[in-house]
Amino acid sequence: MNLSERITNLHESQTLAMARKSRELKAQGIQVINLSLGEPDFNTPDFIKEAAKRAIDENYSHYSPVSGYADLREVISKKFARDNGLTYSPDEIVVSTGAKQSLINVVMCLVNPGDEVIILAPYWVSYTAMVQLAGGIPVFVSAGVEQDYKPTAEQIERAITPRTKLLLFSTPCNPTGSVFTYDELSALADVLRLHPHVFAISDEIYEHIIFDEKHISLASFEGMRDRVITVNGLSKGFAMTGWRIGFIGAPREIAQACDKYQGQYTSGTCTISQRAAIAALEADPSEISYMKDAFLRRRDIVLDLLGKIPGFKVNVPKGAFYVFPDVSELLGKRFGDLVIRNTEDLCMYFLNQAHVSLVTGDAFGAEKCIRISYAASETDLIEAIARIHQAVNNLTD
Repeated sequence: MNLSERITNLHESQTLAMARKSRELKAQGIQVINLSLGEPDFNTPDFIKEAAKRAIDENYSHYSPVSGYADLREVISKKFARDNGLTYSPDEIVVSTGAKQSLINVVMCLVNPGDEVIILAPYWVSYTAMVQLAGGIPVFVSAGVEQDYKPTAEQIERAITPRTKLLLFSTPCNPTGSVFTYDELSALADVLRLHPHVFAISDEIYEHIIFDEKHISLASFEGMRDRVITVNGLSKGFAMTGWRIGFIGAPREIAQACDKYQGQYTSGTCTISQRAAIAALEADPSEISYMKDAFLRRRDIVLDLLGKIPGFKVNVPKGAFYVFPDVSELLGKRFGDLVIRNTEDLCMYFLNQAHVSLVTGDAFGAEKCIRISYAASETDLIEAIARIHQAVNNLTD
């Protein structure tokens, strides 16, 4: 096959790859506990499903506008004002087939070949691939567990050059669960004011899963509204991963560009999902807080159990549903003839010996870490970490 260089150079998503390997073992009758995927284990709330059923009966079965139904974009506009203190008119909002499409739309509409894009690391797996697909040059600004995995404004400013076009980050963060505070975002806004040629994408898909901090949008700071594209969606907070609804709030010119780009790729997203999204976003956020409360209980269980495993160095994630331990002390250890040279070896060891599926930190720009998703039942989490603990105890120097 004479495939394009674009696709042959594109790496497979490591989270999806580990999920596939987990399914392969399960097909062999092995009881694998999958903690590799970032998907809530809750079902979509009933009031949202009822709205979708009504939409089917009301024959919402035809093409929608590329940017989404006008009344949905009006609801999103009100959501931004209510939850984030942001003023986006409906024509500054584009609804897409998941926040992933929202992100790639913006990247493709802003980044030219050779443009530099600063990516705060650890980062979500697809950020780098998106930048590379646009011909951009990823520039990583990293922070370890000792910084709560959050690069400082000073670090970010040192990475900005005349070729920098875009800054890309998430809060709460996938994979670390770290949350940027008001003061940290304020300092970042100060940096961006000094460099007016740099835009920022603030990925806020985990907005409703935040524990000890208040969610703050970067676009809410003075002078940032026209410099920041705010990305959000329904997959995580509303347990609607399969419904595929994401959206952006952006300066009008960028929103129009994304509408134009999406019009050539997918057009409008699923009409039934859009009608369900109206019900979700019109609801008070307290309607879905039970999921956040469950994630908080699970986080505390996981942190307690991981704290007893030698070689695991863990921060306290303030949001999302991940723990991202630094496991560098385990690298170089052995299990029989197997040498754990890197976190990929370690994750494969846990999969094959403990039958627990995790994701290597390499996928997120942090080669000494692994990602553990606690979007699973408390019973599965306790059992999985017990297996991991035993597997670590079986390693030798």
